[in-house]
Amino acid sequence: MKSEELKRNVFFEKLNDFSELVMLKHSVFSLPFIFIAMLVASYLDSGSGWFGWKLLFLGTVAAVSARNFAMGVNRYLDRDIDILNPRTKNRPSVDGRVSTGQMLLFIVINALIFIGVAYLINALAFELSVPILMVLGAYTVFKRFSALAHLILGVSLGLAPIAGVVAVSGEITLWSVYLAVGVMFWVAGFDLLYSLQDMAFDKANDLHSIPSKLGAEKTMLIARVFHILAVFFWALFIVNANLGIWAGTAVLFAAVMLTYEHYLVNKDFTKIDRAFFTVNGYLGFVFLFFIILEVI
Repeated sequence: MKSEELKRNVFFEKLNDFSELVMLKHSVFSLPFIFIAMLVASYLDSGSGWFGWKLLFLGTVAAVSARNFAMGVNRYLDRDIDILNPRTKNRPSVDGRVSTGQMLLFIVINALIFIGVAYLINALAFELSVPILMVLGAYTVFKRFSALAHLILGVSLGLAPIAGVVAVSGEITLWSVYLAVGVMFWVAGFDLLYSLQDMAFDKANDLHSIPSKLGAEKTMLIARVFHILAVFFWALFIVNANLGIWAGTAVLFAAVMLTYEHYLVNKDFTKIDRAFFTVNGYLGFVFLFFIILEVI
């Protein structure tokens, strides 16, 4: 009995290590927007927002496996950087809790899961699966030579609504592109704010982040511009999809929450974590809630 209990404890400890490795709880940033796209696509195609249990399951697995792949690649390639940064030196990828072999296996398994799920969804999803994985893996490489890495991260999460509409409709619509571009600027904007924490480290280690190149004041200005653009493109999404008052309310609430995020960061840099995780985590679900009201 003690042997079985020990094995069980080891299993759950390892599971927790992988969860920490990819920060699984932060899937909240991408999941709402893939479901927003799926709800709206179904609503416009059939008059009903419900797209079925099968697509709900496959969409969830696709989103989680894609994010696991991206985070796995990031942690694997960033080991040499993370070990030097006081903020990241205790990550499982650095302190030995997850070995390089385990990380590589994790990356391969999640890539295969994503491709397999895409195959089960439809032909277009399958054709796009490998290019999507290539984009998801590009962020870590980009930040070593270009400050545009913040936008590459935005593109990575912006693919979520594109994937959602492809899953339901088998095509890429203009409104989904507007939604995706809004997500891109939203993510790039809050990544800029989050990167302020590593501004000195990035400069010392020749990493190409915007804060290390332009400083805090200009970074916060660019982040504000990005978030204004996010709200603008989300408004275009609402108009192009011909949605109503509840969807408009979603955009309004998003604008208010982003304004509050900038208020927090401008007031006190120590509140970056609160602005990054709490405000942005809630934003996606608030947006999803009002879209659900719209389509029902």
